[in-house]
Amino acid sequence: NIRNGSDGMDQNEIAVVTRMILESIEKGKGSSKGYMVPIGVSARHIHLTQQDVETLFGAGYQLTKKKELMGGQFASNGLVTIVGLKLRAIENVRILGPVRKASQVEISATDAVKLGIKAPVRESGNIAGSAPIAVVGPKGAIYLKEGCIVAKRHIHMSPEDARQAGVTDGQIVSVKVDNERGTVFNNVLIRVHPSFTLEMHIDTDEANAAEIATGQLAEIVK
Repeated sequence: NIRNGSDGMDQNEIAVVTRMILESIEKGKGSSKGYMVPIGVSARHIHLTQQDVETLFGAGYQLTKKKELMGGQFASNGLVTIVGLKLRAIENVRILGPVRKASQVEISATDAVKLGIKAPVRESGNIAGSAPIAVVGPKGAIYLKEGCIVAKRHIHMSPEDARQAGVTDGQIVSVKVDNERGTVFNNVLIRVHPSFTLEMHIDTDEANAAEIATGQLAEIVK
């Protein structure tokens, strides 16, 4: 028991101890783990229309699967070269399938510097006014007046994952990675679809800066 007077603590000491106990309790509440998400490091890649696929690889060419990805997508066996200003190029950029309604190139900020272009940070599919780029394949080449972006970091979720995490499609959250770098990623977009597998996507620049490898877990802190 805590007593007043010469045998125990005075009122000021009691107040200090009480405050310390309450602060400790609050810290304990905040230390519990939030919703955990595995990280996938996304390398540069390209999405193409069927017309552009045939221009690059020949009439009638169809993309073939190398590896299944989430949401019905796949890494194809097709590789191309992307070319920026002053003929600066990056080779062996993988095509992801299936074909899309608009062609789009996703690169890192470091890639943009190498190519000599100013690629904006955008959500996938939002290419209006984005950077121009040329794409060269074994049978031909195309020039995209717009379509090159740095993909905005995001989390893929199924509706059940979103329910458990307490988030909704289109919501912006923060994500914490507990490693030596102790990184917090702000402005992370939530994307929800029944075909999605739970995974946060960051590019190679972000992963290298934070010393993150594919498969590492991160915590949604909102």
